[in-house]
Amino acid sequence: MSELDAVLARVRERVTPEPAERERLRDTAAELSDRARDAIAELPVDADVVQVGSTARGTWVAGDRDIDLFVRFPPDLDRELLETYGLAVGHAVLPDGHEEYAEHPYVKGEHDGFDVDLVPCYRVAAAAEMVSAVDRTPFHDAYLTERLDDELASDVVLAKAFLKGVGAYGSDLRTEGFSGYLTELLVVELGGFVPLVESARSWHPPVEFDPEGHAETTFDDPLVVVDPTDPNRNVAAVLSASNLARFQHYARDLLANPREEPFLAADPDPLDAGEVREHLDRRGATPVAVVFDAPELVDDQLWPQLRRSLDGIVRGLNGHGFDVLRAQAMVSEEPADPAVSERARPHDRAALYAELDAAERPRIERHEGPPVAVRKHAARFYETYADDVDPDTYGPFIDGDRYVVEREREFTTARQYLESDSAGDVALGAHVEREFADRDVLVGDAVATLTDEFGGALREFYEPHP
Repeated sequence: MSELDAVLARVRERVTPEPAERERLRDTAAELSDRARDAIAELPVDADVVQVGSTARGTWVAGDRDIDLFVRFPPDLDRELLETYGLAVGHAVLPDGHEEYAEHPYVKGEHDGFDVDLVPCYRVAAAAEMVSAVDRTPFHDAYLTERLDDELASDVVLAKAFLKGVGAYGSDLRTEGFSGYLTELLVVELGGFVPLVESARSWHPPVEFDPEGHAETTFDDPLVVVDPTDPNRNVAAVLSASNLARFQHYARDLLANPREEPFLAADPDPLDAGEVREHLDRRGATPVAVVFDAPELVDDQLWPQLRRSLDGIVRGLNGHGFDVLRAQAMVSEEPADPAVSERARPHDRAALYAELDAAERPRIERHEGPPVAVRKHAARFYETYADDVDPDTYGPFIDGDRYVVEREREFTTARQYLESDSAGDVALGAHVEREFADRDVLVGDAVATLTDEFGGALREFYEPHP
């Protein structure tokens, strides 16, 4: 047995659900399905219930507690009625559950220690005929169930444990990682976990897999896995370039140095204020943070808006001469209301955090015009500034072959810029923009006061790893 085989055998034993766990899950899923059928029988419409997802296929990591039940309604049912009937079944099955919203509302709750989703969808003939985005999920389940044997299913569990361990698992828009469906398709396509990591270490994005050879669309993503049930969809569309690179890094690392650590998710303690100050002293850069109330959105709506806002602020800082070394969006780690569901929970605060090469700039900045030889544009530039009576403007003069002026800078400190209306004029997320108006700006050592809310994110920032 090779060193890698020995490591995988130990990991497999740890991450594969025990028979008792499987039996308990089967019993719970069967009980909930029976409840759903009883509730469906009370409705004036024909419907059925199917279990989908990794726990239906036996590809979940030990300790995961998710049961996904889909209630399928006729495709000609009015959308409003689908939502009404779907919620009625959901609440009958999970009387203490709460409503959440994907493309349409569904019921989420807890039963016997399991997290349960009760999702209505349409019973369409093919995934390509879907009316709602969730309609394709039962086809995903059927496709994989037909192709997964016990050995491949076991390798899927290994792959998921590995991706969780390296921080690249999860198709939510905060993580932008590998979904369960994507992971299972890759294991099936490549024939196992080891063939997957051996293949991944040599990928040169863009990389494309088309399991059924029927792609009808050209995709512009670093990894393309054409959905075998819907040729117009890339299953890996959410996967970020950085998480693809992260997977490649750890695939190479595992093959070069087999060990169990990559399969173990790290859970570091948050940084405290003293540790933040130590990093600031070591680095000598200037940190800035713009802190505001986070919009009350589900994570899949919140994080794209925060990233868009961060990009806008970074462009604004760079454009005014405050060169950004690195930046990160953060959300406070304490829930505002633990009674509210995790996915719909409003967060306390958000922060757009950056470190700058320079937080202060001279009062003047250099502004270059066109080469003197470019007559028309050069003349316009010269005349504009030759008529400028501003005493703080120097020039125009010639430096090399072009006109140059030195003019007063709009903002001499990053704080001035971040507190100004100009900072709010960048491309912020729509909901972020409303909260951004009432923001706090912290510069330098003052950012150490953020550790109570953002200590985990600050450790991620100051102790980065692949």
